[in-house]
Amino acid sequence: LTEAEHAAWLQGTLQVIAEVLQVPEENIYTKERRRKADRFSQYQKIGSEAAFFTVQEGGLQFWVNLSDYLDTGLFLDHRITRQMVRQEAAGRRVLNLFAYTGSFSVYAAAGGASEVVTVDLSNTYINWAKRNFALNGFTDERKYHFVVADVLQYIKSLPAGRFDLIIMDPPTFSNSKKMKDILDIQRDHAELINRCMHALQPGGVLYFSTNARRFQLNR
Repeated sequence: LTEAEHAAWLQGTLQVIAEVLQVPEENIYTKERRRKADRFSQYQKIGSEAAFFTVQEGGLQFWVNLSDYLDTGLFLDHRITRQMVRQEAAGRRVLNLFAYTGSFSVYAAAGGASEVVTVDLSNTYINWAKRNFALNGFTDERKYHFVVADVLQYIKSLPAGRFDLIIMDPPTFSNSKKMKDILDIQRDHAELINRCMHALQPGGVLYFSTNARRFQLNR
């Protein structure tokens, strides 16, 4: 499609969405995830409106931002998985790796986890996760811990049997300047999974997820 054809297609799409969902067109946000120039380039912040507001899911509340970032702060495709974590979290020590804005962590806290550790490389997302915890009244600093760290390095330091439940939903690829190494989930998933298994109690559970289109598990 040419730029003009794409613009016409998008406008037609917005009209259909507005009609079907009974939402004014001016209340619909659009985001476009373009193919990056090369696999080493990074997605950047795309706005500065700071238009945060709260949404509800499963009786919990989360801050979202539809304007400033490519992603909104809450990935809807994992809402069922988040509920599974809540159902399994009671009395368990939970670790959330590549935690983004901490939605899995909030669900674990709501499920009665004895401890929740939320780990992400981004200060922005860890602070967002803290806001989500506070929004839901989870403020006990003895139980809820937030770590800004490179997960590839962080999990190497975990002792055996440290956690009962681990959630690991990494990006497909990352080369953040804060990282010691590049993350390529196809290349690195076996080591990540094995280190998580080492950090789990016998009988513990690991939830591993990836959106890599051509992903193949190294059995």
